[in-house]
Amino acid sequence: MVLGAGVYQVPLIKQAKSMGIETLVVSVPGNYPGFAFGDKIYYEDTRDYEKILEIARNEQIDGIVTTGTDVAVVTIGKVCDALGLSGLSFEAGKTATDKMLMKQKYEEYGVRTARYRRISLMGAEKEKQQDSHSRFENQDKDSKFIEYLEKELEGLQFPLIFKAVDTSGSRGIVKAEDSSKFVEAYRAVRENTRKDYFIVEEFLEGEEFGAQSFVCRGEVQFILPHGDYVFQGDTGVPIGHWAPYELEQSVIEDAKEQLQKAVKAMGLDNCALNADFILSGGKPYVLEIGGRAGATCLTELVSLYYGYNYYEKIIQAALGLPVDFASEKACPNVGMLLRSENTGVIQEIVNRNDREDKQIVEIQFDYQVGDEVQAFRVGPHRIGHVVVQADTLEEAKHKMEEALGNIEVWVSIP
Repeated sequence: MVLGAGVYQVPLIKQAKSMGIETLVVSVPGNYPGFAFGDKIYYEDTRDYEKILEIARNEQIDGIVTTGTDVAVVTIGKVCDALGLSGLSFEAGKTATDKMLMKQKYEEYGVRTARYRRISLMGAEKEKQQDSHSRFENQDKDSKFIEYLEKELEGLQFPLIFKAVDTSGSRGIVKAEDSSKFVEAYRAVRENTRKDYFIVEEFLEGEEFGAQSFVCRGEVQFILPHGDYVFQGDTGVPIGHWAPYELEQSVIEDAKEQLQKAVKAMGLDNCALNADFILSGGKPYVLEIGGRAGATCLTELVSLYYGYNYYEKIIQAALGLPVDFASEKACPNVGMLLRSENTGVIQEIVNRNDREDKQIVEIQFDYQVGDEVQAFRVGPHRIGHVVVQADTLEEAKHKMEEALGNIEVWVSIP
């Protein structure tokens, strides 16, 4: 069973079918490309774990998996626990998809991470409602609410990051340079969360990087640090990645240690890991870890770097089969999202790249001429991607610049 039918689940579905596996695709109704490839389709909300468990029991599935999204991770844990399947547990799934629970575990197990505060939405709303007819009619009248948050956040240093605890794709995450941004940040969180709380943490100044990894039968199988290209909107949004990532060996070993401690703290096992770090003051801090493979071409990054099909490994692990992650290959590669600066309708797509160029692994367009697209602000606004490889990282980055320069997507502005 594959949870999700979006662009990041399509390669997973195709790989399962190529392995001769009957594939059930579950997603809410919509124009999702994965529906075209599943053997069976169920139009259900992947967050409804009781309903998904019922389907899984009826279908007698042998494995359940997703990639590129946090939405379905709790459901995977629920089904794995109930049916004795290979995968992360229900409790680990809840921790991996709630930044508040994650932070609590990190503190408990001594994982190096940013200082934070838990803020109750109910408490914040109470402050707003008490003065809703006077102080909150315009920006100048938000002072009482700002004072409330300042008191709650006392001891933390600016800049701060407001975070919805149950979202992915950078939704509901806003940076506040000072208290004047509190009202805006709070509204963004409130509009994107289903929880009755959120967190605010210190924004660590430094260099962000990520790591892909896999934990199987309690052992971390590999750790691949990667560089991140980041779009600066309300907060940093990943738009691309590259490997290998140049770090001092001492920093890499420290990052591995922090990752292993975080995995133990969260109780993660038999799943892919998508980790975000920031190098601040010469030390790696764990921002968060997801219990699934990363999006934004990260599964392709692992496959190219190690020379095996990472989607196949993910599926084998989900089926409880033996999995060998050993590799002596290290192929430099770069993946980048295609994005639109404007919201509008695609008028023309031009790709002047040579289809025979072996360094260009894949160019994918998610939309066609006549489709409406969004101005890029968060990950799901992508309109496609490009993946390249080369003998050296410098060559791969140069090839990416060249490939992107040969692509034009014309979008009309309403």
